[in-house]
Amino acid sequence: WESRSFFCRETVRHGDFHRRHVYRGRRQQMGCKVFASSTDPLLVKTARGEVVERPPAWMMRQAGRYMAAYRKIAEKHPSFRERSETTDLIVEISLQPWRAFHPDGVIIFSDILTPLPAFGIPFDIEDVKGPVIRTPIQTEEGLKVLHPIDLEQLQFVGESLSILRDEVGNEAAVLGFVGAPWTIATYIIEGGTTRTFTKIKTMCNRSPSILRSLLSHLAQAISEYIVFQVNSGAQCVQIFDSWGGQLTPNQWDHWSKPYIKKIVSTVKAKCPAVPLVLYINGNGGLLERMKETGVDVIGLDWTVDMKDGRKRLGPSIGVQGNVDPALLFSPLSAITAETQRVVRSAGRQGHILNLGHGVLVGTPEEAVSHFFDVARSLSYDSLSANYPASTCESLV
Repeated sequence: WESRSFFCRETVRHGDFHRRHVYRGRRQQMGCKVFASSTDPLLVKTARGEVVERPPAWMMRQAGRYMAAYRKIAEKHPSFRERSETTDLIVEISLQPWRAFHPDGVIIFSDILTPLPAFGIPFDIEDVKGPVIRTPIQTEEGLKVLHPIDLEQLQFVGESLSILRDEVGNEAAVLGFVGAPWTIATYIIEGGTTRTFTKIKTMCNRSPSILRSLLSHLAQAISEYIVFQVNSGAQCVQIFDSWGGQLTPNQWDHWSKPYIKKIVSTVKAKCPAVPLVLYINGNGGLLERMKETGVDVIGLDWTVDMKDGRKRLGPSIGVQGNVDPALLFSPLSAITAETQRVVRSAGRQGHILNLGHGVLVGTPEEAVSHFFDVARSLSYDSLSANYPASTCESLV
């Protein structure tokens, strides 16, 4: 990290948020200058499979509308794209849960669709409809709008990651994220969100060459975007194949897995020390297939039994999750008990504690705070000592 070249120096202001920072220059064409270190944050060590004293914890969507501080910013800046594409707002929102709860991971506030305009696909976000792509790609002609990703258009992402690294130091891991090619393609082909996925699934059979061309382009663009995030400060990157669970396992093998594998192999060739996490909502039927992508950690949703998931995946790969997000509406004692159960079931190595999906709107902040308090209080040694042998098989 220290060896990266300096790119620019600027001042960031947002309310009380005021700092001078240095934005490290990008070297995405030259590979990564990131190496494993004994001073790496707990989450990074865990994702690499190192022995640690407790599982690190963070939450998907840990910055968002359940927080009063976020709602206050959203009132002043009602456009989601403004909030997620303006450096000072990104940093301020990303740091809100860090200041409030001190998770072991600080994920950049962004969106999986953020890089689309940088390779030729403009989009809007409407209050009711959500993401809208006004010219979906459904023909060979439509593919002509695509071009190599222009990372200069994503400087706000790079700057934000750099500032976050300066802010949290090695007290927590700075997390980047991207969407998987299949998931991003659903928006590009359907023109936005969908419940049926009929257009893209029909294209699998009627226009497979068009879909393959789109997915290949996305795989290349996303690979470069991940390397850019790493060179800007991300220490671990999560790949969201959010809609991969809408495919049959055979379809996922054909239309999603090869493109994720391409991303992983490309990134690992340039950034071998940076862990990659893969999450799919509804992934119970895909776990073994997900492992074949080459990622370091598999995120389990809450419908998968953690002990069963660990058994199916084996000890050579990390797991993340998988407390039910709805549990956070329960009494604090129930949160404690279930969090401990998940940790025991996952085993004492290679487990990142998380929810099985994102934090729900309306979740009490007290419950989120308690979840992280419980996580920090855990130790694998004490869990092994305080429970009968029959409950501690996964901790051995």
